[in-house]
Amino acid sequence: MPQKDLYQVLGVSRSASAEDIKKAYRKLARKHHPDINPGSKAAEERFKEISFAHDALSDPEKRKLYDEFGEAGLKPGFDAENMRAYQQWSSGGGLGGAQADRSGSRSSFSFEDVFGDWFSPFGRGRTSAGAEPGEDLEYFLDLDLVDAVRGGSQTISVQRPAPCPACRGNGGQRNRLSTSCSECGGQGQIRIGSGPAALTRTCARCGGTGRMNLGGCPGCGGTGRVMTPERLTVKIPPGVDEGSRVRLSGKGAARTPGGPVGDLYLVIRLRPHPYLERKGQDLFLDLPITVGEAMSGAIVTVPTPSGEVKLKIPPGSQSGQKLRLKGKGITDEKANKSGDLYVKLMIQLPRAGEERARQAADLLESCYDENPRTHMRL
Repeated sequence: MPQKDLYQVLGVSRSASAEDIKKAYRKLARKHHPDINPGSKAAEERFKEISFAHDALSDPEKRKLYDEFGEAGLKPGFDAENMRAYQQWSSGGGLGGAQADRSGSRSSFSFEDVFGDWFSPFGRGRTSAGAEPGEDLEYFLDLDLVDAVRGGSQTISVQRPAPCPACRGNGGQRNRLSTSCSECGGQGQIRIGSGPAALTRTCARCGGTGRMNLGGCPGCGGTGRVMTPERLTVKIPPGVDEGSRVRLSGKGAARTPGGPVGDLYLVIRLRPHPYLERKGQDLFLDLPITVGEAMSGAIVTVPTPSGEVKLKIPPGSQSGQKLRLKGKGITDEKANKSGDLYVKLMIQLPRAGEERARQAADLLESCYDENPRTHMRL
């Protein structure tokens, strides 16, 4: 299925400013947010789509990568320099094409030679057959802003590398012959190109060991590890922010059977909310009110992450006016302190075209003593 252009998803041009992107997102998010369309799978999928587009295009670095490489540039661990090197090589652009091994023969260039570390869940090749330290893993967890503020439990599915049970993590080396890896000439590294533009990557064929097993383990292809799926229920502390890391002890990877296991770090990414924003420990909410509520004052119900509260709107309130709900922001449990929730009043006019509304507007217009823009000067 062809990937959708993220600019088209938000309905903006490729030259759109950051402010244009933000406005387009908020307009679409208000229309398709699941809270506004309860039970609608189509609205839920559309909201995820526009949230993903906003996340990519509102970040200058992500937008730059997307413009150059498409959605591939947004994947975790993407290496732009290596991709450029591969593109230059694949177009015959002067990185030397196929590489010569140590014996002088020409060996074929592999896509994995450039991107082996990117696609590898291990990152580093196996360095020894002994008991090695466990390996830490990262997992990006996308949360709605309200869920991040409240905290709670989340169920995730992860793929964790584990020692192959068939060969006990040795890749079939025990009682088998091995030979120097023909791909890297026994060096464990592949050199891409020459001169100042040369790149060096871990050899994907031997995993950086420089050796190849003759008749390796069929269960893992001689790598010594297999990917194991696992579902985890994790507790997210209240108030996590963009980039926060939640550590799950002992849920990383083991390099050898029975050896130490690393930790799993959840890296939090927040989905933007259509009418709620966070700044530090404070929250900012856009609240629609009627003309009558603004003129005469009223007590209205305001939704907050901790539940609904009552808010008194003073008579004569203006659109854009901010009211504070003390202590209704984000709680910092370590400091035992809570931020505030600032409610921005947004006067919402009735639908245009109704005769009663037009008559009311004419009556209101006659109540102005002067042009409200009379005192504006630039």
